Amino acid sequence: MKIFLKTLLVAILVFCSITLFAQSPEEKIKQMGLVIPEVSQPIANYVKWRQVGNLLYLSGAGPKIYGKVGADLSTEQGYEAARATGLEILAVLKAATGDLSRIKQFVKVLGMVNATPEFTAQPAVINGFSDLMVEVFGEKGKHARSAVGMGSLPNNMAVEIEVIVELEDE
Repeated sequence: MKIFLKTLLVAILVFCSITLFAQSPEEKIKQMGLVIPEVSQPIANYVKWRQVGNLLYLSGAGPKIYGKVGADLSTEQGYEAARATGLEILAVLKAATGDLSRIKQFVKVLGMVNATPEFTAQPAVINGFSDLMVEVFGEKGKHARSAVGMGSLPNNMAVEIEVIVELEDE
């Protein structure tokens, strides 16, 4: 019985310490030295997000990094473009939710890479986005994903990413 009580006490202490010292996504972003940009206006007749139930659908977003990966940009530069897009998406998520802690989990990501026909490392490029989401949200940031090459993207941006997240109940 004493072993059971000691084990239970240790489990409670571990749970409390994890809960007390857990960082919010905003705290994590600040600790990483990142800055969430202002949300830009849509470039056409659409909205940046739409909520249906507890699902939040984000329109495609891209960075202010232009060119084709495989011609104008390296895989590493494409990775950085996808990471920059992640910051844009964090800005939209913050505007849509008011608090990034409301995100229960990332559900699905579609990563599109403006690439030459010969370029085949689209997953390595979109990892720039995926890695950032896991750094900020931990397990909640892991997601189902597609990473595809495109012949062109709007305004010749290097990548475009769409996201679906599930929100916590209010």
